[in-house]
Amino acid sequence: QVQLVESGGGLVQAGGSLRLSCAASASISGFNAMGWYRQAPGKQRDLVADITSGGGTNYVDSVKGRFTISRDNAKNTVYLQMNSLKPAATSVSYCVARRMWYGSYDYWGQGTQVTVSS
Repeated sequence: QVQLVESGGGLVQAGGSLRLSCAASASISGFNAMGWYRQAPGKQRDLVADITSGGGTNYVDSVKGRFTISRDNAKNTVYLQMNSLKPAATSVSYCVARRMWYGSYDYWGQGTQVTVSS
């Protein structure tokens, strides 16, 4: 069993920044990769960023240069620093994890709301 707990969401004005945190109940070094999905109203859930156990990162094109995913293994925590936020980023953000490279992101947190005002 794995518990992922997100925090750090909230209301921010356009152009502002937020840092999301995902605290895991298990050692994050045991995951092949962890990442962040987001779901805007009326939209599907899309992978925003992820980071592998080896430190490789991946970002959806729309956030490259503005978002940074990182991890702190000692704290079993993954972060998503979000800068220059746009109203389109208003969504529920979910922390996700998978144990194997061939597996899906089948561990999900409860989500945290991010609201970006115009």
